[in-house]
Amino acid sequence: VHEFISYETTHAAATTGFMVALSARLMQEQGTCLWISTKRTLFPPSLKHFGINASRIIFIDLIRPKDVLWAVEEALKCQSLSLVVGEVSEISFNDSRRLQLAVEQSNVTGLLHRYNPRIENTLASIAKWKIAPLASSLDADLPGVGFSRWRVELSKVRNGKPDTWDIEWSKKGFQYLSTQTTPQKVQTRKTA
Repeated sequence: VHEFISYETTHAAATTGFMVALSARLMQEQGTCLWISTKRTLFPPSLKHFGINASRIIFIDLIRPKDVLWAVEEALKCQSLSLVVGEVSEISFNDSRRLQLAVEQSNVTGLLHRYNPRIENTLASIAKWKIAPLASSLDADLPGVGFSRWRVELSKVRNGKPDTWDIEWSKKGFQYLSTQTTPQKVQTRKTA
C-alpha cells in the first residue's frame, strides 16, 4: 500500500492525476482497477490523457468512510485486480495494517489518497508520497497546455531513501525532469 497525502485542493488534484498516471503503468494493457471513495473528484473522460480506457476502472462511491476502508480491504484480497485506489482522510494504524496484510497475500497494489487528514499518523504503508503541481512546458508541436508535471516527494519508504523528483507525463510515459538538491516543502501538518 502506498499512502498519498495532500492538504490543498491543487495538491489533491495533482495527487489524483499522478495516481492515475501510476495506474496506467500498473494496469498495463489489460488490468482492472477499483477506485473507491465517498466523494469522487476524478473526471473519467480525463483518463484518456493517460492512456486508460475508463471502462477498465470500476468506480465505487460509498457514503461512509468506514465503508470505504472495508471495501478497499476486500478489494485488495481479489487477485484478479491490478490495482485498488481508496480515497479516505482518516485511517488508523490497525486499519492500515489490515490493508497491508491483504496486499501481501494477493500482490495487488493499493494506493491510498488521504486528503486533509487531521494528523499524519504512522501507517503500515510501504511508502508515503506528497505530490505538488508544477507548471507545464509547451512543445513547439503542442498547442495549448503542455504535459502534466509534478514535484514528487517520497517522504517515507521501507528499506529505501526518501527523495524528491520533478516528473512529467508525456506520450512516452513518465519522464524525469530534474532532481532537487534542496526539496521544496509540501505543506504538512503535525504528525502523531
